[in-house]
Amino acid sequence: MSIFIKNAWYVAAWASEVKRDLFKRRILGENVVLYRKEDGTPVALIDRCAHKLVPLSMGKLVGDVVQCGYHGLQFDCSGKCVQVPGQDRIPPTAVVRSFPVVEQNNAIWIWMGDPALADPAKIHQVLKTDDPKWAVIDGGYQHHMADYLNIAENLQDPAHTTYAHVSTIGNPASSEVPVKVEGSAGFVVSFRWTNNAPPPPIDVRNGKFTGMTDRCQYYNFFAPCVSRVDVVTMDAGQEHTEENMDKGLRAYSYKFLTPETEGSTHFFWMHVRNFGLGDADLEADQIKGMNQTFDEDNAIVGALQREQAIVGVRQFTWLAIDAGPARVRKMLEEMAQAENQKTA
Repeated sequence: MSIFIKNAWYVAAWASEVKRDLFKRRILGENVVLYRKEDGTPVALIDRCAHKLVPLSMGKLVGDVVQCGYHGLQFDCSGKCVQVPGQDRIPPTAVVRSFPVVEQNNAIWIWMGDPALADPAKIHQVLKTDDPKWAVIDGGYQHHMADYLNIAENLQDPAHTTYAHVSTIGNPASSEVPVKVEGSAGFVVSFRWTNNAPPPPIDVRNGKFTGMTDRCQYYNFFAPCVSRVDVVTMDAGQEHTEENMDKGLRAYSYKFLTPETEGSTHFFWMHVRNFGLGDADLEADQIKGMNQTFDEDNAIVGALQREQAIVGVRQFTWLAIDAGPARVRKMLEEMAQAENQKTA
């Protein structure tokens, strides 16, 4: 059974990656070529000529059509062949698959499933990007050597941050605080508040806290591909209202997971914060810290996946902290299974 969920919007690329040339990327096991029309509209086609299967990305753009670099067949934005050099008749089989794409939040979103179901309203809505009191870092990308299920589990696991991210987001004061889990259809959140405790090093730098703090981590997962970690640090003793949380140090850390293969994932990230606006040095530190944190995740999750492949078992022991990760995996596996059954 495929672990992919095709009827969903995924980030194919950051908007800045797709230009007036042919850009290739493997998405959900399919080779895709992306480019922009002369008017700037993004296009996505299967990266495979209908004739001899040569990747179209090895060809070139002629106006708004793609010309295969092997025999010169030209395909328009819908995937229809519009020219075959040397003959007038165009075979009805000379067509390549096109994919619905939408540009939103500086990203190119792609729908790999049934195009009739591709409703742009279903694209995940990123919070606060239009609010002038919040700063946005986008364009973050890493290539992770693990399947998106293991990555999704890791992103639903607050407990690992104390040990895997000691120099960045880890907070030893949180290690004994239990994690609560809630959810609904297509959504799981794991969260905890660490109250009246020293802030972690990153918050000392960014928020200049001098006393005890209350700190929350809400690990939200929106199936099948969006993680939003809501992190708040505020002076201890306040009521935990949205208003008070927004007055503290608050950030939304987004990760958009796009499966490349069944063993690798495109890991796009975006960070939205309410502090340090206009501070170039802080922003540079944020980018460095985020990449370091996600590198640490990549190393850990890649290693556990390699061991899983050796022994053929996901894990031998189950702990209370596994409730959120297990719930996310079950949700995604059930969605993939239901989709596979419909197409069987």
